Amino acid sequence: MKLTKIYGLHSAQAALDYSAENILQVWVDSHRQDKRLSEIIKQLGDLGLNTEKADRKKLDRLAGGTNHQGIVIEIEMPAAKSEDELKTDLLNITTPPLFLVLDNVQDPHNLGACLRTADATGVNGVIITKDNATGITPTVCKVASGAAETVPVYQITNLARTLRWLKDQGLWILGAAGDGNQTIYQADLKVPMALVVGAEGKGLRRLTREECDMLVKLPMLGKIESLNLSVATGVFLYEVVRQRMM
Repeated sequence: MKLTKIYGLHSAQAALDYSAENILQVWVDSHRQDKRLSEIIKQLGDLGLNTEKADRKKLDRLAGGTNHQGIVIEIEMPAAKSEDELKTDLLNITTPPLFLVLDNVQDPHNLGACLRTADATGVNGVIITKDNATGITPTVCKVASGAAETVPVYQITNLARTLRWLKDQGLWILGAAGDGNQTIYQADLKVPMALVVGAEGKGLRRLTREECDMLVKLPMLGKIESLNLSVATGVFLYEVVRQRMM
């Protein structure tokens, strides 16, 4: 677990709804009169959590200059692991490795759902990007239903470089793409591998696609062109499980 500061009304409400037991300290704008903020302060009080009045300068400093909407919360959250830890952990895997890589996925609900499925399917770790992507948030933890604590999450800065390193370690890189040249059911998924899934609506970035050994797709028999990201990820991962159990 690590100490994290979150800010803004939406994030504060999510922390109250999903991770209230992990809230350690709260600062609120001493001059702001706002109905939503007042409701959050009342909920904090009902839970026995005290709020410290602070001026805007202090809140700006605590939030690193980000728009905090009058509230900053310090909370304990599961800690993401580093790229160096990924390199160490991979060496200790004794079965064919299976990693899930999320390329700039921004919806915390999708990340949480993917973590839950990753736990259920025995994924060795989930790799996420630092920039333009969600990290581990209270919403992620709620949707993951405990999987944010059980599945290692590695947050890296350069995805293309990480994929190249994984290939150097003997992993096959499979990219999920609607224009893939074969379906997931035609691919050999018993090999050491990383499944790469692109962002909502955008898919895999160009540099990410170029690092993939193959692109695989799901057969779509109806009129809808694609599935929700976390649903598709679940189908992909369970096909890996099916093949590896044969």
